[in-house]
Amino acid sequence: MVYCGQGPKVRKAMVQPINLIFRSLQNRSRIQEWLSEQVNVWIEGCVIGFDECMNLILDDAEEIHSKTESRKQPGQNVLKGGNSTLLQSVSPGSD
Repeated sequence: MVYCGQGPKVRKAMVQPINLIFRSLQNRSRIQEWLSEQVNVWIEGCVIGFDECMNLILDDAEEIHSKTESRKQPGQNVLKGGNSTLLQSVSPGSD
């Protein structure tokens, strides 16, 4: 966040989504990806690769169904960039 001048005016700098994915790759942090076509399902895993179209390769992936509270562990997973609605970091110990 950048503060300008002496007044309460605040200007926020937007971070490109690809930069957040790259940071997750460097830090080996877990992310959650919410899917656009399946609103009750999200994928959680560790980013091990991506491309300019935001296709992701996740390791130790987990598919989580919110309605049934079930979890599947497909292992390594490739997610197509156009299918995601939201990407967020997962804090450690948030199981």
